Amino acid sequence: MHSETAPGTLESVTDVSRSVLGCFLAVSLLLGGCSTTTVSLREGPREYVGTDYESVLRKWTRTEHLIALSELENFLTATATFEAWDFRWAYAVRYVQDYRLTLDQRKQVLEKALAETQQRHQFFVAIQGGERRHADLTKPESAWIVRLIDDTGNETAPEEIVAVRRPNALERTYYPYNTVWRQAFRIRFPRSKEDGRPTISPRASWVGLRFAGAHGASELIWQIDGDGEGETKRAAAAPPTSR
Repeated sequence: MHSETAPGTLESVTDVSRSVLGCFLAVSLLLGGCSTTTVSLREGPREYVGTDYESVLRKWTRTEHLIALSELENFLTATATFEAWDFRWAYAVRYVQDYRLTLDQRKQVLEKALAETQQRHQFFVAIQGGERRHADLTKPESAWIVRLIDDTGNETAPEEIVAVRRPNALERTYYPYNTVWRQAFRIRFPRSKEDGRPTISPRASWVGLRFAGAHGASELIWQIDGDGEGETKRAAAAPPTSR
């Protein structure tokens, strides 16, 4: 009597699915481990042209997967773009080129885009996994809570989460990972805490987004290049030390 699993049975399909998912995870871990891309929070002028946008987008975008092998279920796939000063400069240049704006219009677009970075840290996020209704980050019953974190121990709740219910041409084109299978959000965090200290420490070597829930936690990490760029302005937000 043979104990082999017949091709086409549920058991054989499950075995194949586990194998495929295992290979996917191995490749994802390998690629993730090889990533050494760092980002700079330095402000100041850039020399980007419209064609630089794709490479800048890749530099400021991270993706992570939270998968249960035992259940063959992808609990969460999260992709986020940190819309920092550097990214916004490239975005504005691409926008100006696409819409053939005048020099005066270009100045207005760039000034508005950069001014927003002085008020908050903003991320464009697209997620999928599990039941769609539980992945709505704007709902109290969402399966996930999101926090801005860094390696010095800072953990900050969003001041605003806005669902992008019907992505327009810009949100589909400029964030190509935002497919019809995903739910998109703009998540904004304050730059400073109530006591005046920055939510991203000037001493931080990385900053991240943490998605946490009953199924586990997933963190998207941006390594800061560590050259001290951008730290002076952030440090100025810290309260003076009492003597």
